[in-house]
Amino acid sequence: MTQVLIAHPLNAAAFAPYGDVLDATGAPDKLINQGLCARFHDRATLDFGADGRAGISMFNAEPCALPFALAMVERHPDGSQAFIPLHQNPFLVVVAPDENGTPGRPQAFITTGAQAINLHRNIWHGVLTPLAAPGLFAVIDRIGPPPNLEEHWFTTPWEVRTA
Repeated sequence: MTQVLIAHPLNAAAFAPYGDVLDATGAPDKLINQGLCARFHDRATLDFGADGRAGISMFNAEPCALPFALAMVERHPDGSQAFIPLHQNPFLVVVAPDENGTPGRPQAFITTGAQAINLHRNIWHGVLTPLAAPGLFAVIDRIGPPPNLEEHWFTTPWEVRTA
């Protein structure tokens, strides 16, 4: 038996307890490059801890379809993790609050295709889940010891779908 989790459109207010939504909406902070480029400045709080450094990696994930079986979430206790799609396709984002060291009830969001996310340090989240090919992302996260990963496998998986 599975539990049902409904995915909603990603928005900054609903996602705020878990991280930052990175997009180019609203008025730009300033125009640069001789007025030809709008800069939407400082959209994420990156956190790499005292013993880490920022690293930029490339991820190429296999696309998934909804409904999606969510069996596991993970978190990175020593640093934030930003996912920046190198395409304009929506992707699924699953996050969960921490409840005494284990994830609470997950929440699911679907990006617009023009949004990236930054997960704050120690936030439970699902794996990278593009909904179409290509699944190519730039990922900015912590590089350094110790291993920065904890996993939690659900006893009963969740089925993520849209309403």
